[in-house]
Amino acid sequence: MTLGNMPEIKLGVVGVSRDCFPIELTRERLGKLEKQLTGVDAHCCSVVIENEHDALAALDELIEHGCNALVVYLGNFGPEAPTTILVERFGSPAMVCAAAEENKAVLASKRGDALCGLLNFSYNANLRNVQVYIPQYPVGLPEDLALEIKDFAAIARVVIGVRNLKIIAFGPRPQDFFSCNAPIGPLYRLGVEVMENSELDLLQIYRDAGANKSEIQSVAAEMKKELGKGCAYPDLLPKLAQFEVALQAFMDQNLGASAFGAFANKCWPAFEKEFGFVPCYVNSRFAGRGVPAACEVDIYGALSEYMVQTATDMPATLLDINNSVPHDILPKKPNLKGATEKDLFMGFHCGNTCSRCMKKCSMKYQLIMNRLMEDGKPADITRGTLEGQIAPGQTTMFRMQSSPMGELVSYLAEGHILDIDPCSFGSIAVFAIPGFARFYRHILVGKHFPHHGAFGFRKAGKILYEAAAMLGMPAVHTPEPDGVLYDGENPFMLNA
Repeated sequence: MTLGNMPEIKLGVVGVSRDCFPIELTRERLGKLEKQLTGVDAHCCSVVIENEHDALAALDELIEHGCNALVVYLGNFGPEAPTTILVERFGSPAMVCAAAEENKAVLASKRGDALCGLLNFSYNANLRNVQVYIPQYPVGLPEDLALEIKDFAAIARVVIGVRNLKIIAFGPRPQDFFSCNAPIGPLYRLGVEVMENSELDLLQIYRDAGANKSEIQSVAAEMKKELGKGCAYPDLLPKLAQFEVALQAFMDQNLGASAFGAFANKCWPAFEKEFGFVPCYVNSRFAGRGVPAACEVDIYGALSEYMVQTATDMPATLLDINNSVPHDILPKKPNLKGATEKDLFMGFHCGNTCSRCMKKCSMKYQLIMNRLMEDGKPADITRGTLEGQIAPGQTTMFRMQSSPMGELVSYLAEGHILDIDPCSFGSIAVFAIPGFARFYRHILVGKHFPHHGAFGFRKAGKILYEAAAMLGMPAVHTPEPDGVLYDGENPFMLNA
């Protein structure tokens, strides 16, 4: 199943040259850079910008070729005013980088003076209040800059995706999960649209979808094939398929001015009694198609999932940062990937993780809800989870949230999902984030984040950090290394 629901990035790479420098130096260096841009959809502009007329001509060419992200390449010093005019009028994510001097022969007469040019560009961009992504090492040879440009393509995918996203929510946030409830004003400032609906709306569209018999049968057959031997409840598949058909049709009909969509839906406790199942497996299937479907009407959780997805180009999942890891489930000599036992935790949810991101999985029932709603008797209305061990490998955990006062806050960390049997139920795994114990206390708890975190299946900290900055995040909280105090951390505890 192809991951969709994300922008396709077409980079426009534009060389610039100050009129007192040889323009051929930029053309020659741009040609070498172009050869390094393998695996990236990029158009190298034929216009090298020396003046404002060139900037307008380059802009027309970028539009003609469908470019939606811009790389400004200082082949030499570059004219800062025409260059920043291009960035300002282009209006989509932009990056700047500059050519390093290749060898001592270049220094004799063709020197490009990139460090100086980049300083002037940065100063002029600030005067115009134009935001530009500048890599950690913005001056380099073509092979080095090509790697930075590939990262920028992922950053641009996150930014453009968020600015064109609509989150469709069904139901009020549950009383017992007010931590998922946050002001939506900051979402509009990011460019995210929000469409809130009632649980009755959801029930109505579900019932209306029952008329689509052939589509329901087709989706049910897909589900049966995906689950294979894990299809424990074949009788439930038509209901789940009807729910999936209903949600997909609703999103198709209601994206409106937005290009991409995500869901944040009420999923318990009234849901099970009215619909006759839990929606977890359907949520997992949407995640597998690139449409996050966050539990418990967690709108910011859906946004966080979508950002992780666009950063990694893989499905993401939303998990409770849930429980500690007892020593007796660990192997005798565990490889904790740089973490300590104190840093381990289990990420869990009822069953919303895409099957492709699971080590093993099968359809089951929600044990906690079964005790609550069916008194622990044989499951009926609490069936429909996708349960098992989440696949081991790299991970990124991320959360963007609004404070009660409407201020955006976020956290970001990288680590690993360990190949250790969690010995528990749900979609679950043991996570190892170096420094997590202190990070949890002083950032997740200390800064009042909710229990849900978005998790990806690849390290994408660099991409998400820069994308959050381009989206206007004032700060992103990350784990501090040993010996570096968090704000308010008791210094006497470090050696306690």
